[in-house]
Amino acid sequence: MGIAKNVSRVANQTYSHTRRIMPDQPWWDNLETSFHKFPDDFELDFGTQLLVDGTIAVDVALRTLAAGIVSGLALPLSANPLQLVEDFKDSEIYREKATAADPDAFFKRPLRDSVEVKSKPASGWVDFHPKDGTCEMLYFDSPFQPVNPNLRDRYRKNKRNLKAVAQYWRHDSGPKPTICVIHGFMADPYWLNRAFLALPWFYDQGYDILLYTLPHHGTRRGTFAPFSGHGYFAGGISNINETVAHSVYDFRIFMDYLESQGVSKIGVTGISLGGYTSAILAAVEERLYFSIPNVPVVSLFDLMLQWFPASAVLKTGLRLSGISIKEARHMLAVHCPLTYQPKIPKERLMIIGGAGDRLAPPKHSRLLWDHWDRCRIHWFPGNHVIHFDRGKYLKEISLFLKQIEFNRK
Repeated sequence: MGIAKNVSRVANQTYSHTRRIMPDQPWWDNLETSFHKFPDDFELDFGTQLLVDGTIAVDVALRTLAAGIVSGLALPLSANPLQLVEDFKDSEIYREKATAADPDAFFKRPLRDSVEVKSKPASGWVDFHPKDGTCEMLYFDSPFQPVNPNLRDRYRKNKRNLKAVAQYWRHDSGPKPTICVIHGFMADPYWLNRAFLALPWFYDQGYDILLYTLPHHGTRRGTFAPFSGHGYFAGGISNINETVAHSVYDFRIFMDYLESQGVSKIGVTGISLGGYTSAILAAVEERLYFSIPNVPVVSLFDLMLQWFPASAVLKTGLRLSGISIKEARHMLAVHCPLTYQPKIPKERLMIIGGAGDRLAPPKHSRLLWDHWDRCRIHWFPGNHVIHFDRGKYLKEISLFLKQIEFNRK
């Protein structure tokens, strides 16, 4: 009936596109090297255009600030010519697995029931305290081992990063369909994600909620890390590859735990870097009932080429090391959602994009939309952090979950 029509259509025809920008595979060779310069324009009415243009200015300022922090405190460790040359020599294992386009070759499945997941009450005053349920912290010692044997000892030196953690809200009446939420880069506080995505509202609709903390963030950051998430980008390209593999690995252990508690349906959504992780999980984990990337990054390398002054540091490093844009993409393609076909049916995929977003520009959402055979998408008139009409897309997500029958046990 109308469900199929609603699922397959573009949510906001005001922001419609007809031209496909996703190239043939391998995407890292066939995507234009100037992709980061592509315009992010829409055919908008005058009022909406003014609103979008205003949010763009805010995003460019925030992007410049964030890029300055990253380029000053993280990229010198990752994008200097010596590190890039070393990473390129060490990247054959990643390039081979990307070329094979088999996600199971890189994203190893954890042994089921091999990890003890512990829990304790969440006692902070800013934590969510439902009247009809519990809010608890889940944690375990991650057995993750980098795929590249040359990185295993170095990667596992940060013991704090090996303490996987998530906050779990569950109803007293028994296990419910569970929405897993993945935060963005440097945006790990549970209270922030709770407020931004109106998670108590979804909880009141009968869903349990799990907020997953990415590696190198929150309590997982290194002892001397200058900011949350620093270790994600501070160890070179090989370190980024292994960090994404680690993100997926620990998330799957939490999925195993949820299933052991009787949860029959698990879905995932995430913002920005969390959207990127949600998108790659759609290509890796067939047990997921849905994936909803929100303002997602899709190619980390192409994104950084647009983030001045980080882009200047990166371009200089590439030039001095003799590595091309296509080669650099290939080094990171092993965890890019564009490299693999999703394991979740199109009808259970949805993308949220901001027309004025300049931290994760709309062209990234459009690439993923094309790759996912133009699944359901919702554009809002805002930027990366200011989501005008947020209530509208949250209601559309709620409707989407009902249409795909995620709300039923």
